[in-house]
Amino acid sequence: MTIEFQVKEPVFSGEIVTVGQLNQAVGQLLERGIPMLWVRGEISNFTQAASGHWYFTLKDSRAAVRAVMFRSRAMAVGFVPRAGDRVELRARVGLYEPRGDYQLQVDAMRRAGLGDLFEAFLRLKQKLESEGLFLPERKRTPVARPRAIGVITSLRAAALRDVLSALARRAPHVPVVLYPAPVQGADAAPRLIAALAAANRRAEVDTVLLVRGGGSIEDLWSFNDEGLARAVADSAIPVISGVGHETDFTIVDFVADVRAPTPTAAAELACVPRLDLYNQVMRLAGYLVRAQERRLERLAQRLDRATGQLTSPGQRLAHQRERLATLRHRLMSAWAAPQARRRARIDLLLAKVLHRGPDLERARDRLRDRMRRLQSAQGRLLEQRRARLESLATQLRAFDPQNVLARGYSLVRDERGNVVRDAAALVSGQSLQVRFSQGSADVTVLRARRTDA
Repeated sequence: MTIEFQVKEPVFSGEIVTVGQLNQAVGQLLERGIPMLWVRGEISNFTQAASGHWYFTLKDSRAAVRAVMFRSRAMAVGFVPRAGDRVELRARVGLYEPRGDYQLQVDAMRRAGLGDLFEAFLRLKQKLESEGLFLPERKRTPVARPRAIGVITSLRAAALRDVLSALARRAPHVPVVLYPAPVQGADAAPRLIAALAAANRRAEVDTVLLVRGGGSIEDLWSFNDEGLARAVADSAIPVISGVGHETDFTIVDFVADVRAPTPTAAAELACVPRLDLYNQVMRLAGYLVRAQERRLERLAQRLDRATGQLTSPGQRLAHQRERLATLRHRLMSAWAAPQARRRARIDLLLAKVLHRGPDLERARDRLRDRMRRLQSAQGRLLEQRRARLESLATQLRAFDPQNVLARGYSLVRDERGNVVRDAAALVSGQSLQVRFSQGSADVTVLRARRTDA
């Protein structure tokens, strides 16, 4: 690859340039003269900033160059590089002007020697993402207390032992159903799809763990299969993926309902620990015991009150006879009073009530009238104040000295800054300052003449 520079920058035509001008011109030459290109090398001094940007050095046996990959590009890589990893970068050559260091601005990254696989990974990731399979709103939260947990992995995988150990320690009361399938090889993806379909068909578990241990990109490639990704997205049972190590990413991780960094972490996310459930049951049992005790206490008090109120049937009948006789006597006495007196009293009370009640409609009309008058007075006052303000502004502009100078007049001051009003006060050779509407001038008096009125 041959790169030729034709230095025709205007900054190089002058005799002296600043460091900033030099670095800016060199940076522009690099950006225009070197196209986007692929570079292969080894990662060193890797740093992931809090902002998400990656800073590292790319080196080989003969040289090294600084590189930066911004967060928006780094999120699409699918793995986090480590020191010593051999990678291939698609980058632009630029200059970091404050230090004068030339650097690579990385647009894409793939592991060296795995370019085709990585490109296929990126294409499938972009395709499924555009279809909405990665959207958070389509993902489901696994059941916190599942009746059973399904595990899809190889019978010989170390991940199976890790998952079973974690579940036995965390939730030994939850049954585990194994759906065996190879996790590596040419037939791994179809077998994994069949295992997931069996779990959905049998509907005997509430959560499915899709797990395997770490490995290279070729080892994990079965979990980048499009068919498996779509099967996980379409699964009626929530799927937790735990593939590889924390820095490994596969397509299944993006479409799964929950992505765990490791198989053990997937098992921990699948259910609530038995100790937490035990503590919750004991807490609820305590609430139940206390509630039952309070209810029994209230019922005992109610029983005591009811017992104290019990009387014999004969006493109750005698009491009811006395009460009935009293009510009959009061009823007969009430009917003895003239009906006219009652009506007159009612009419008098009604008239008093109507007379003393407020006239709401009249008060409402007065309020509307006063509001209209207040708004009108406010409008007139604002108009008067506006007119007065405009008059004062006109007067102020009339007395503005700048307006006088703009009509062709000038202002003359002597060496001490005093305004000169009389030519007789001037002497030959005296220095004066003349101010015009636009700028000023220093002048010397050649001869002073006074014009008498």
